[in-house]
Amino acid sequence: MKLYYAPEACSLADHIALLEVGAAVEIERADLHTKKTQSGGDLRTVNPKGYVPALVLDDGRVITENIALLDWIADQYPSLRPDGDLGRTRLLEMLAFISTEIHRAFKPLWHPATDREKEKAREQVAQLLRFTETQMRGDYLFGDRLSVADCYLFVMLRWSERFGVEVPDTLLRLRRRMDALPSVQRAMEDEGMVAVA
Repeated sequence: MKLYYAPEACSLADHIALLEVGAAVEIERADLHTKKTQSGGDLRTVNPKGYVPALVLDDGRVITENIALLDWIADQYPSLRPDGDLGRTRLLEMLAFISTEIHRAFKPLWHPATDREKEKAREQVAQLLRFTETQMRGDYLFGDRLSVADCYLFVMLRWSERFGVEVPDTLLRLRRRMDALPSVQRAMEDEGMVAVA
């Protein structure tokens, strides 16, 4: 399979999750402005929406949207999802919260906005992270092992560092714990990124 990614984008979560379980995945960088891929192709031929992540399965089918990819990865590799009869539901609940609330709240920080809009976004993200901290059930969101939701949250924590958002201590510890994982280090190296510490 092949994952189309952009450095610093949420596709990093999928990359980390796939490496964590030892999945055989090829990666290809995409430029979100020009819509060109590293090999010179047009990203829109892979994902007509023109953004990442996009995962091309071995049979040629394509999955887009981060929640869908992370859900698919957790379905293929159950060690990356919480246990229990509501395990998948709780995972989707957290993925949706990260995507529709935290991720979306960063928009003014990534795009042109006034200083007041940026400050308001920082405050909103900090508030959402404080709530997220209350949902922690152990070293990771759902207990003592990594889930795909932690991979997505990790990206949001990197963005928080980048944009000067206040992060609760529990989530800072999660971030440091994940920084030390070989899958995280490899994904960041593969994508040409360095730790934001």
